[in-house]
Amino acid sequence: MNSDTTLVWTSAPRRTAQIYFPDGRTYEAPVGTPLEHFFRAAIGESEVPFIAALVNGELRELSYKIWTDASVEPLFLSDSDGIRIYRRSLSFLLITVIRELFPEAYIFVDHSLPFGGFFCEVGGRKPFDEEELAQIEERMHEIVAKDFSIRRELVPLDEAVEMFRARGETDKAKLLARRDREDIKLYNLRDSRDYFHGYMVPSTRYLPYFTLQKWPPGFVLQYPRRTDPTELVSTRDYPQLTAIFREYGKRLRLLGVGSVSGLNEAVATGRIRETVLVSEALHEQRIAQIAHQISQQEEVRLVLIAGPSASGKTTFSKRLSVQLLAEGIQPFPLALDDYFVDREKTPRDENGNYNFEALEALDIELFNQHLQALMREEEVQLPHFNFKTGKREKGERVKLGPDHIIVVEGIHGLNPRLVARVSDERIYRIYVSALTQLNIDRHNRVPTTDTRLIRRIVRDATYRGYTAEDTLEQWEMVRRGEKEFIFPYQEHADIMFNSALVFELAVLKELAEPLLLQVKPSSPRRVEVKRLLALLQWFEPCGPELVPDNSILREFMGGSILRDYTP
Repeated sequence: MNSDTTLVWTSAPRRTAQIYFPDGRTYEAPVGTPLEHFFRAAIGESEVPFIAALVNGELRELSYKIWTDASVEPLFLSDSDGIRIYRRSLSFLLITVIRELFPEAYIFVDHSLPFGGFFCEVGGRKPFDEEELAQIEERMHEIVAKDFSIRRELVPLDEAVEMFRARGETDKAKLLARRDREDIKLYNLRDSRDYFHGYMVPSTRYLPYFTLQKWPPGFVLQYPRRTDPTELVSTRDYPQLTAIFREYGKRLRLLGVGSVSGLNEAVATGRIRETVLVSEALHEQRIAQIAHQISQQEEVRLVLIAGPSASGKTTFSKRLSVQLLAEGIQPFPLALDDYFVDREKTPRDENGNYNFEALEALDIELFNQHLQALMREEEVQLPHFNFKTGKREKGERVKLGPDHIIVVEGIHGLNPRLVARVSDERIYRIYVSALTQLNIDRHNRVPTTDTRLIRRIVRDATYRGYTAEDTLEQWEMVRRGEKEFIFPYQEHADIMFNSALVFELAVLKELAEPLLLQVKPSSPRRVEVKRLLALLQWFEPCGPELVPDNSILREFMGGSILRDYTP
């Protein structure tokens, strides 16, 4: 076989590397140049700051050095990975300043708030007052202005564990001690060293947007949201949400599980059975309380249940129906999906696709007519929506009695427009979501969104035959619908139910990991897959046989005794 050797020649090793942007631009620099320098040349001071990048499809920090030619996609503060890195880095800045100004204090970076912020609690001293918070915020802004570097360093694991033990961070020390590696990556800011689950910005100049606000019994570190990445939105109180978080904190203390290391210890010692039983008992107790409250309100004839995807609404509504029966009330489930308008009348989104999540996809007028007639105990011809033909057909004829209560579950349940013709005193609204989850340690959160996503990945594989990649591809659209149609109305609820279970990621781990590992390395969802696998690695697995067959978790993992139950 002949070859044209004139096309090949010897060469000295290249001293430069090129990066290729999605828009076709190419930039070149000496090998070992950090991404940050490339971006400053290519992008400059953009209106929305760049925060990180995808390098050949892998998530990388701006401090990542380019040694060979690579395809690069910048990630900005408006991207999901960008805002995660920003919030994590901002937390490190806060922790560093508190260590410098108030060395006796330590903080817990707890749950997030809808307007964009972390609720933080102080330990080791009394809560910070307004003057102290102003002092902390001022120092944080000073450090941002001086652009201190945030360095990543490789530290022997034993040294890191001993450092955290000496600082009294036993949760972090116990968690890291179980790692099977010899070293660990810590971040360093002004000689403050800490472990964080995920990447950081390279220096403090990237963290200009924040403020601190007193939020008894702690304070809020407010940050921008993706949708408006350079602005801080107006804050507002969420009394029901706050009450849920405080109640969950009491649950964790009752269970003796304060963080992931505590849960792992319960698994290792066999105490996990008790943890499961008490967690499920607390759910049952709460559902029974809600049913009793409904029974005490004689005017109520309609229960509306809403919540985001994978919150466990279906199992909750069935368990609530059982408890209503125990109260002498006959629940009647009314399917909102049967009130879809014919498919050709369905509104479309900006891309021309049918928008089945819009309120206008439902025949609200007919729905309200039927609700009022059912409450008057008149016979009603219910509709049935045929999803194959996209047409509404005639369903069963129904007449309710005086002991009936109508139960409706759906994403629009808290939107006042859904039941505009029904008086408020006749309605009881319930918001259901997995609102809290164990944190990895006092500084590293487990976002509740990730808990729901893992639930959905397992459920979609169990009942719908979807791959993890299928679910991940849909997730952004699902989240957009939640933000538009559900979250704005959550405080309209008469009561909130927290469907999170303290042990659930330990159970879901062995079900979710194989599904995530099936996603190909070339997949555009690979970054999200690696992030979820990195989260699950912290949990010791717990066998699914410990989960009761009426658990909300069974809605996702399978084996629910309530799956085919209809009151």
